[in-house]
Amino acid sequence: MQANDLLKQISFIKEIDKLKYIQRKTKLFNSDRHENDAEHSWHLAMMALVLAKHSNRPVDILKVVKMVLIHDIVEIDAGDTFLYDTLKNHTNTREELAAAKRIFGLLPEKQAEEFVEIWKEFEDGITDEAKFAKSMDRFEPLLQNTSNNGGTWTEFNVDYQKVYDKKKAIKDGSASIWNYAENLINESVEKGILKKTP
Repeated sequence: MQANDLLKQISFIKEIDKLKYIQRKTKLFNSDRHENDAEHSWHLAMMALVLAKHSNRPVDILKVVKMVLIHDIVEIDAGDTFLYDTLKNHTNTREELAAAKRIFGLLPEKQAEEFVEIWKEFEDGITDEAKFAKSMDRFEPLLQNTSNNGGTWTEFNVDYQKVYDKKKAIKDGSASIWNYAENLINESVEKGILKKTP
């Protein structure tokens, strides 16, 4: 049984290597190189560890780290959906659930169930852990775009209101990080790297 579990786990480990090939729209800090999903997930895990004390409520940090490491694995099958995409909504889709079941299904049954549940919890965004994990997911690209003279905001003509509406979810996980983020958004308007539509 244990040998069989090991084979399944190694199969999963090989499969998730594909996450390194999923390119995101955002670019690395002060760079023109696009970030990949694996880099994004690693960065969120580090951010969660470093910024945990700023969470609105005490959180199980291991669970938060699991969430941010797991949350984008479905994009191996479903692809990355740009946060400001006007054609495809950035919410949990049947396509992503099928991807979660297939990819996590490579693992031994109990582990597969745990990973699917953690992924669903992140997507639902209801628990304190999910709210904080989601705040990290929204905060990282904001830092990237401000370091890249507007980055994807400029490239895809995303205006202040769209950015504000998508980023205010940070507040659900951390009021203090949202305060910092809101100031960054306003400074970006003042610098002319984020446009306010009259």
